[in-house]
Amino acid sequence: MENSMAVTETERLLLRKYQQTDLQDLFEYVSDEKVVEFEPYRPMTLAEARENLEWRIGTEEMTAVVLKGSGKMIGNVYMGKRDFETLEIGFVFNQKYWGKGYAAESCKALIQKAFSSGIHRIYAECDPYNTRSWKLLEALGFRREAHFLQNVYFWKDENGNPLWKDTYVYAKLADK
Repeated sequence: MENSMAVTETERLLLRKYQQTDLQDLFEYVSDEKVVEFEPYRPMTLAEARENLEWRIGTEEMTAVVLKGSGKMIGNVYMGKRDFETLEIGFVFNQKYWGKGYAAESCKALIQKAFSSGIHRIYAECDPYNTRSWKLLEALGFRREAHFLQNVYFWKDENGNPLWKDTYVYAKLADK
């Protein structure tokens, strides 16, 4: 993908690299139990969010989503590089901004940018219980390619047994 240092602008949003000044906005959503329910991490403390922000600042794979009017950072889109001109997409947004089309608007812009830079395929992995996410993927034109049964776990129960989860895999091809 082309250098993502440049800001991508949509009708209502600025899509840019993370900055030190994003700490409070990041903490606001990564500390929210409902927001991180399907993520492979627990709600973060402020110290954990500060450490995580350093990683986000240092990677090209995370894009901060910022409201144009207020400058508030409300979420992120992840575009991880994979083999064969493929990217993995993921998104996490502040719960206060759910249902307003911001995730769709930012993902659409970044998907278009990726495909125009030569990416062939973009895929996403999603918990089947995360209805909001897979419905967004379908609205963005992604096709469900797989439903893996009990293929992953993030946590173990009190006896040390894995808490297995299923995974949907969605994908979209360039010019499709």
